[in-house]
Amino acid sequence: MATAQKQTFSKTISINPYKNDYFSGSTTRVEVEKKPEFTKEQYAISYLNTKSFISDYISVSKNIPDEDIHYAIENKTYEELALDMATEYRINYIEAANNADENNRYFHVFVVDPISLEEEFTQSVSEVKYIDQIIPVPLLLKTLYAKEIIEDSGVHCYIYFQENDAFFTIYNEQEFVYTKSLKFSLLQMHERFCELLGEQVDKENFLTLLATEGLGTSNTDYQKYLIKLFGEIFLHINDVLTYAKRAYNIEKIDEIYIGSQIGEISGLDEYCQTYLGLSAKPFKFDYGFETEEFYIDQIHLLMHLYTLIESENKYECNFTDYHRPPPFLQRQSGKLIVTTAVALMVSMAPPIWNWSGAYALDLQTSLLQEEYSELHNIKVTREATINLKVANKTRIQKLLDVEKKEFDTKKETLTKIHDVKVNYPMKAKIISEFVADFNKQKVLLTQSSYSEEKAKVFTFNISAYRNKRITNTLKYLTKNKNDRYEFLLNSIDYDAETKRYSAELKAVLR
Repeated sequence: MATAQKQTFSKTISINPYKNDYFSGSTTRVEVEKKPEFTKEQYAISYLNTKSFISDYISVSKNIPDEDIHYAIENKTYEELALDMATEYRINYIEAANNADENNRYFHVFVVDPISLEEEFTQSVSEVKYIDQIIPVPLLLKTLYAKEIIEDSGVHCYIYFQENDAFFTIYNEQEFVYTKSLKFSLLQMHERFCELLGEQVDKENFLTLLATEGLGTSNTDYQKYLIKLFGEIFLHINDVLTYAKRAYNIEKIDEIYIGSQIGEISGLDEYCQTYLGLSAKPFKFDYGFETEEFYIDQIHLLMHLYTLIESENKYECNFTDYHRPPPFLQRQSGKLIVTTAVALMVSMAPPIWNWSGAYALDLQTSLLQEEYSELHNIKVTREATINLKVANKTRIQKLLDVEKKEFDTKKETLTKIHDVKVNYPMKAKIISEFVADFNKQKVLLTQSSYSEEKAKVFTFNISAYRNKRITNTLKYLTKNKNDRYEFLLNSIDYDAETKRYSAELKAVLR
């Protein structure tokens, strides 16, 4: 434990909130805690799986003073990740090593939904009451370097399969660089294996198979589908690795450490060589703890190791909302009791009334002044936060207005294109059908038009040598197309010069 913790706590309890298992330990020993409960002497630590948080890599100006850096990072994170402004996400960060330039500082940011945080830790808090530390799981790996368990530098990749998650993490020169949740947790492996096999296998039997026999199982059917399953897993890992190398300018991976919550899986090193072209070492280290357990989840051991390291040698990134209450005299109730006790003493000692009264008043004034200072700081902080969010909202509204205007323009353009591509061919088809009908009745179409002022109307100017052909055409159309059109023909005119009858026929689309 860190120096401060050694003075206060006699033991540490580590918590896996996703399985609700607990391990207690001291500086030299770790053992399973079957009945976890709250004691003042224990330091409680837990972690967040990679799928429980969002991570990002952002920059902020060097001109921002340290006291304002949190608000600048928070504002930048909401902006870059397009977070919902109505939700107060929990945001913590660590500064990236050796990545500052002339104008900017760079940070790894971790974002947690407070509702998810509460849901994941409800049962654990009901058991141990307070949790002193909740840290993103990839940051625990820093302890391997701080305690010189891994002494090498270079680029190290860590892959660890857990029951409900799997993480992929990269450290470069012993500093955190990148992390991602893989889509193949142990539970997902089990589900996919059953799909490939075509029958349901008990989950515990599957996990026991992985832990004891691995990919070298004597069951040939199981082995066939395990090989296919891990082929899919390593193809996914290769995609993630390729992205990380490109995004963070990594030329090569020096070491890969791979393991699981259930222990070393036999055959993984061969797959690593086959699919990634890299040799792998087991994610299993000598942490220096004595234990009687056959195997302890490496994350539990990392948490216990984390508490032994001085603050300056590890990443401080705490998401806990379950703090212990402050010392008695720092609580509001404690202040009230002290004030009441002083007042009682004054009332019981009339000879020193004036002195005691003044002392009680000074003490009460001091307590109230301290409370005022705290409330004032909270007020100033919240006002600054509100101003930032209002400014952000105004900026986003302007962007939204521009996008809406651009959307309306594109919509109008697409409507016109649709009209040209759909309506025009449709009109041409309708007119060609009418021309065919006119030809059947030996009527000549001299002109056609279309309008949509009050209704969709096709207007045809037709002519024939006989008056009867025009009337027959009207009868034919009325009989055969009356379900789609209403036909109007007001008059038939005769041209003595051409010796032809003409009329204006209107077809109104119903």
